[in-house]
Amino acid sequence: MNTTESPVTASAIAEAAYRLSAAQATRIACAPVRDLIGTDDITAAYAVQRAQIDARIAAGARVIGRKIGLTSPAVQQQLGVDQPDLGVLLEDMADTEESGTALAGLLQPKVEAEIAFVLATDLVDGDLDADQVRVAVAYAAPAIEIVDSRIANWDITFGDTVADNGSSGRFVVGAAHRTLDEFTPVEASMIMSVDGDQVSSGTGAACLGDPLNALRWLAITARDFGAPLRAGEVILSGALGPMAAITGPCAVTAEITGLGSVTVTFIKEDTHE
Repeated sequence: MNTTESPVTASAIAEAAYRLSAAQATRIACAPVRDLIGTDDITAAYAVQRAQIDARIAAGARVIGRKIGLTSPAVQQQLGVDQPDLGVLLEDMADTEESGTALAGLLQPKVEAEIAFVLATDLVDGDLDADQVRVAVAYAAPAIEIVDSRIANWDITFGDTVADNGSSGRFVVGAAHRTLDEFTPVEASMIMSVDGDQVSSGTGAACLGDPLNALRWLAITARDFGAPLRAGEVILSGALGPMAAITGPCAVTAEITGLGSVTVTFIKEDTHE
């Protein structure tokens, strides 16, 4: 990933960050930010992302993990992009199967079935090769990521979605924990349903060829950006198949072979006020 200096000005980065933050605060989707930072200036896009995350941390939020986005060819095609990205997971983005997820806190949500990896050790030093990354995983669990866009109608380019924290919304991790001696991510099959009707299917191989390849990409990229992955962090692998839009209260269940299932219940009430 190119992390060279960007020609985009600091004021443009600040304006883009403000536009996206205001959309989240008002829950009114905004115009794309590519008029300010361009469509594919990776350095500028991540600077906008970082500005928003830093502001949330300053207000009391805590980083608990990262997400890998745009790993599935099906999702790349859905959004018109051609490479993965990363976002930051904050503690207030985590819901549970029991708590439900409030629709009122989201703008235009979609769901993706993923594998969550929880790290046992830091991924800071060394080559960050496949063996090192594998050993760093404490366990895997089934997960659903609720992606969301502050940008109206999901009218995004790569730069827009990166700036918008990888179009992050919320996420739920299931209760089942499997070590990588018990579970082989690339061999997993996934079926996702909404109120019992299948809306997506896929495999571990749809996620950059292997979800562990996605994790390795993230480990290297995060270190390049000066924010390496740390023990205890939750890492969302990226989608195992196409995402599906959520338009009202419903229950979404993802079943992943070898990991079991995870369910997100969307409710009208905003439990996060």
